[in-house]
Amino acid sequence: MRKKVDIYTDGACSGNPGVGGWGAVLFYRGVRKEMSGAEGQTTNNRMELTAMIRALSALKEDCEVTLYSDSAYCVDAFNKGWIASWKANGWRTADKSEVKNPDLWQELLALAERHKVTFVKVKGHSDNEHNNRCDALARAAIKAYAAKPQN
Repeated sequence: MRKKVDIYTDGACSGNPGVGGWGAVLFYRGVRKEMSGAEGQTTNNRMELTAMIRALSALKEDCEVTLYSDSAYCVDAFNKGWIASWKANGWRTADKSEVKNPDLWQELLALAERHKVTFVKVKGHSDNEHNNRCDALARAAIKAYAAKPQN
């Protein structure tokens, strides 16, 4: 039987594109793990996807995951079947344009297929304490990245 894990994720960007950050909070049997990171020139959507990828990648075995995100872009891609269509169409949308961020979508899809993932949309910047914590982690990662001297 797979272990049940709850994951909350969020991505943020200072400028879009600009310096981006991601945050994730994982829950398993009362244990909480927080993760975050940042990148230079990126977009908010790439950070939303990265948060999900990093969180799922942290799982050491196949799990049953409920993944909560305020990103309709990410959640709807799975719940509305867009990602299956994109894959079937060679990573092209219904209007035949290229899917943005195919590298991250392919990585996320592989992880979602490995685990049993249920994607749940939550309202952003609202009263969801775990989503708010992910946002704070992402924003803190942006600040830390921006404070470092860049080569």
